[in-house]
Amino acid sequence: MKSIGLSKYIYKLGIMFLLLSLIMGLAITPTLAVDKDPIKMVIAHHYPASLDDNEVQLSMVRFKDLVEAATNGDIQVEIYPNCTLGTEVEYTKEVQAGGKTIQSSILSSGAFSSFFPSYQIMTCPFLFPDFPTAWAFFDSDFFAKFMDQMRSETGLKYLGTFDDGGGFVAFTNSKRLIKTVEDMKGLRIRVEENPAHIAIIESLGAKAVPLEWSQVPTCLASGVAEGQFNAPGLNAAMKFWELVPYTTWSGHIYNTLTWVVSDEWFNSLAENYQDIILRASREAVLIGHGNAARLTLLGWEECKKNFKDAYALTTTEKAEFAKIAKPAFRKWYVEEFKGDEELLDSLLNGVEKIYKSFGKK
Repeated sequence: MKSIGLSKYIYKLGIMFLLLSLIMGLAITPTLAVDKDPIKMVIAHHYPASLDDNEVQLSMVRFKDLVEAATNGDIQVEIYPNCTLGTEVEYTKEVQAGGKTIQSSILSSGAFSSFFPSYQIMTCPFLFPDFPTAWAFFDSDFFAKFMDQMRSETGLKYLGTFDDGGGFVAFTNSKRLIKTVEDMKGLRIRVEENPAHIAIIESLGAKAVPLEWSQVPTCLASGVAEGQFNAPGLNAAMKFWELVPYTTWSGHIYNTLTWVVSDEWFNSLAENYQDIILRASREAVLIGHGNAARLTLLGWEECKKNFKDAYALTTTEKAEFAKIAKPAFRKWYVEEFKGDEELLDSLLNGVEKIYKSFGKK
């Protein structure tokens, strides 16, 4: 009887051990069997693939290194420069569609405004007095709320703002050196196909000639347009001094690049991966700011050497231009664009507050 009882006990113990082994096996097996593919983050932009002549590609390479290191390769970043994946609008539409093929993009202000029309407010002339004010503004609560509105309207999440070509633009033209508003009278100035730019230029007495970027060199050479404006770094890279003799660093427009990611794709990531992307994008944008400023300052030095005449407007001279251009922009923004005038006032007040804060001890 005792031997039978012992046999039953051993039998029950064996069954329990078998069940425990099966349970442990089920818990362990999926972890051992599943070899997860890395998460792909494709970033598209229109700047060159080179690292030494633009502010975007180097920043993206740094972003890639930071993200892949912090996630142990679980997120693999692929960078496609030079419009490899289509136009700015085309590849951003892919981002907007949920990030299935392209998860992130960087696009110029004109292209970005086609997704978020309210961004036209950033075309306000003489908006920023200097680089620190511009950079601080893009980190401000006002701009964060503004871009949250963009996210709710577009499905695109904001990652950062780069300074397109260096931000502040300079005129180049074939007729005369621009120092005063009077010098603008009658000049045919190429502008982007952007009604805000047209309103600003024509308020200063010039004739706006809307042209695609690819047409600019030919039209300057033929005289269809007598001038154009872009950041000094780009003017130098294009060697516009071979086509026209005069340049003036006016800073009347601050060109930007907006970096976005699919909100749907971003929200599908684990929270720690989201944090890694945001931190890495922050560093990439700061690197971009410094690199853009360096390139545009070097470009201006090249412009001073190679144009027949080069001139940078003084603060007082800029104020004279702004007296005309800012009211003209407001009129266009409110009456034609039907923009929110209170938002424009908040924008201008916010920029002024930031600028004044840098002068305090």
